[in-house]
Amino acid sequence: MREIVFDTETTGLDPRSGDRMVEIGCIELVNRVPTGRTFHAYFNPDRPMPIEAEQVHGLGDAFLADKPRFHEGVLDLLEFLADSPLVAHNAQFDFGFLNCELGACGHPEVSLERMIDTLAIARRRHPGAKHSLDSLCTRYGIDRSHRVRHGALLDAELLAQVYVELTGGRQIGLELAAQHTETVIEIAAFAPTRREFRAPRPHAASAEELARHKAFVETLESPLWTS
Repeated sequence: MREIVFDTETTGLDPRSGDRMVEIGCIELVNRVPTGRTFHAYFNPDRPMPIEAEQVHGLGDAFLADKPRFHEGVLDLLEFLADSPLVAHNAQFDFGFLNCELGACGHPEVSLERMIDTLAIARRRHPGAKHSLDSLCTRYGIDRSHRVRHGALLDAELLAQVYVELTGGRQIGLELAAQHTETVIEIAAFAPTRREFRAPRPHAASAEELARHKAFVETLESPLWTS
């Protein structure tokens, strides 16, 4: 099964207010294993970059000035995405920007039925814990020491590892191996053991034994059952 893990960087939080996508990074997975194929692009948003957003991802006006507009790279992006499920962290945010950009240049929106939200998965698996990408990397022992700032492709690479852990982790490899290994267990047929019949032994005390017991009891001083 082919899946695409992706992340975006933007000028702000709300595409409906005019915020734009400025970077997208995509990682291809097949059967939850990275294939090495990626898609990465920067876009000129045709609007100034707010300082608050630039402090998050480091993409300023000077850097983005010579980058293509979204409509100039959209066909390459759509070819890479194809019809695969799309995995993102807080996916409503990324889908909102992706679909807004697609709509602005006359392309159909990506169906939300293709959306896989790792934030929702993490909340179900680890209720009450922290669910940021950084926190999940720490939980699963994923190295993020090279993540100084947000970056779409880098974050998609980290998220791909988190997604694999959230959906089975190393157990996936064991399951795939099990599909190709036939295990035969031989069970010995049960055969009850035949035993020789023995008549029950007499268990009542003899007259002599009863007499000896009575004589012994009479020697006891102040027995409990007489008090």
